[in-house]
Amino acid sequence: MTMVAFTGAVELGLIFALLALGIFVAYRILGVPDLTVEGSFAAGASVGAMLVVAGHPFLGLVASAAVGAGAGLVTSVLQTKLKVQPILAGILTMTASYSVNLYIMGGRSNIPLLREETVFTAAGRVMNNERLLFSLFVTVLVGAALGLFFHTRLGLALRATGDNDEMVRASSINSAFTKTVGLCIANGIAGLSGGLIAQYQGFADINMGFGMVVVAMASLIIGEAVFGRRSVIWNIASVIVGAVIYRLILAFALSFRFNPANLRAISAIIVAAAISFPAIKRQWELFMLKRRAKRGAKSA
Repeated sequence: MTMVAFTGAVELGLIFALLALGIFVAYRILGVPDLTVEGSFAAGASVGAMLVVAGHPFLGLVASAAVGAGAGLVTSVLQTKLKVQPILAGILTMTASYSVNLYIMGGRSNIPLLREETVFTAAGRVMNNERLLFSLFVTVLVGAALGLFFHTRLGLALRATGDNDEMVRASSINSAFTKTVGLCIANGIAGLSGGLIAQYQGFADINMGFGMVVVAMASLIIGEAVFGRRSVIWNIASVIVGAVIYRLILAFALSFRFNPANLRAISAIIVAAAISFPAIKRQWELFMLKRRAKRGAKSA
């Protein structure tokens, strides 16, 4: 793997780490299997791209996060007010977002940004390695903000809602409100990731959200498999590093001249390996323990 490929993988890993943080908030903090992120990711890319074309790249990132949060709000209303199952609510919002995104993009399925001013070209005027440094800055900033938020009263209530919803309601905390806040934050971060990746890659596509849940889950699981689950701040850091590791693994696999069409299959294999790693580790430890016990019995 060349240095260019390595650097590109790290840059993409940092951007997709935002998406993984969105899944982390929904799946690990709230305990909600939210599939809305695929729609909010694409929505963030489409809105961000349109504002880049209009000459407002930084405002595009803000709008990307806002439209993602809006998608999370729709999902939360379906869950908390209309009592739709979480997975189905996410699927409904994700499905509807396709038409919304197509409308935002003026009926076009692709918006090119190669000749437009982006946040990266603006950052390039004041720093070197602008893609790496700006992606790192945004991701670390979001991760730090999340870490601080989860230690506030509202953040602690949100964490408690994910741990035990019934206990939270018994404590006179509005769990519907905390779920809404959590889903808006999760999808807002996913939308920001979509807006950033559109400016990084130089285009926004209506199908950009397809398979993003797999990417995010892979980053989350790899980070937890390598670093474990401890404090909230530790978990946030592990998700970010896991996203970078995931992209490096993909870049390493593609360096062997795999067909790019097999990228999704490679991603699925990586996720399956990451998920099964703790179980394989436990089986190996149990095997070694039994082996030592047999040796001890023979020596006795």
